[in-house]
Amino acid sequence: MRINEVLTKIKNIDKELSLRKAKNRLQEYNTGKKVHAKQMLFHKSTKRNRWVFGGNRSGKSQCGAVEAVWLARGIHPFRKNKDNVEGWVVSLSQQVQRDVAQQKILYYLNPDWIQDVVMLSGKKSSLGGGVIDYIIIKNVFGGLSKIGFKTCDQGREKFQGTSLDFVWFDEEPPRDIYIECKMRVMDRCGDIFGTMTPLKGLTWVYDEIYLNSNNDPDIFIVEMEWADNPFLDSNEIEQMTRTLSESELESRRYGKFGAEGGLVYKEFDPNVHVIQPFNVPKEWYDKISIDPGLHNPTSCHWYAVDFDGNVYVIAEHYESGKNVEYHANMIKKKCEQLGWPIRSNGCVEALIDSAANQRTLSSAKSVSELFYDNGILVNTRVNKDLFSGISRVKSYLKNGEGKARLFIFNTCTNMIREIKGYWWGDADVPIKRDDHAMDDLRYYIMSRPETPVMPNCSTLTPIQRHKQKLLARYNLQRRRFG
Repeated sequence: MRINEVLTKIKNIDKELSLRKAKNRLQEYNTGKKVHAKQMLFHKSTKRNRWVFGGNRSGKSQCGAVEAVWLARGIHPFRKNKDNVEGWVVSLSQQVQRDVAQQKILYYLNPDWIQDVVMLSGKKSSLGGGVIDYIIIKNVFGGLSKIGFKTCDQGREKFQGTSLDFVWFDEEPPRDIYIECKMRVMDRCGDIFGTMTPLKGLTWVYDEIYLNSNNDPDIFIVEMEWADNPFLDSNEIEQMTRTLSESELESRRYGKFGAEGGLVYKEFDPNVHVIQPFNVPKEWYDKISIDPGLHNPTSCHWYAVDFDGNVYVIAEHYESGKNVEYHANMIKKKCEQLGWPIRSNGCVEALIDSAANQRTLSSAKSVSELFYDNGILVNTRVNKDLFSGISRVKSYLKNGEGKARLFIFNTCTNMIREIKGYWWGDADVPIKRDDHAMDDLRYYIMSRPETPVMPNCSTLTPIQRHKQKLLARYNLQRRRFG
């Protein structure tokens, strides 16, 4: 056999192996061999505006690339697929596009699936070395899909006119480009998804996406950090952690937004502490807590406790610009919906800020008296010590064993928004802004008895553990009914 024939066969074999390897990459991701739990949370969400806030190398960009390829191919395992899909991948610059998002797309895109590629620079024979304008992809339903590449430095005008099925933002875009892209997916009821490390501080993304200040029901977020990615070397994680400052770790490892003072409740993780509502046993019902306001919102939450001492925030009333009569009626209506305990005189009991005892020039009665007149028997004897309260809340977010004991129903959107945006200010005091749910949470947590130091549960017998649960149930019933 001639040497040229041998070289040709070797070349063909290498090509075939490369094709099979490319096929296996997406297959390995599909089967869970190369995907971690946080990535799958992102893919399974049915919301139309999905974001991953993650540290560097946490696996966030893989989410965006795989999502784009799944949609373009018509093979998304968790969404309704369709033919002739058109989407954009938006990077900060052409260099970032070439080195990051474009490479990720090509990594998961089998060459057999590519119908055509149009280049802005470079050659089709070496896609990774050039800058791609768009890729035409064979859709499994028989049509052709298109993934186009855009960069933020092109300016908003370059994002006009096109109707799209999806847009993937790889890193944080300017707000005007984000809004323009939302217009592009509107008529097709398409998807927006973003994957980013928050290195720019408290930008518009922090307010509109992370805090969801507009309560957009289509927004869904996942937070990732290095430890979530099982494919990172643990020694590398440990070494890199030692070399970064605390503020750098917050963003580059944990994917957290940063401000000068830092978050008060760094322990809060939406993926752990925010849960789907469930039918709460009425024997778990504990207390209502109110932080009253007139121009500021009145924040009211309903709290339940299971027999292991875990606290659940199960309902919310949060509204501003209304009088006490209105708030009292809304609280009683919510109590009726929940089947909340009501006293024989028809009153509902609640904790409230002790400042509610004060009278103002505009009213002959205090706020607490007005609530009582409207059927809410408020208890103003709450512990308002700020630092002790914050410390206790932190212990419920993560106790000494690293376990959460505070869970918030995802319907309590204002509490979730506030806890994610509660920052330290000057003189080691939290910034007094948008903190009304934080106050009523603190009043409630401080009303609970200190948790006694118990033996390690792993050393207890089943009978001892059962006795602990019975004791917790007894103490709960005694606090509720005296």
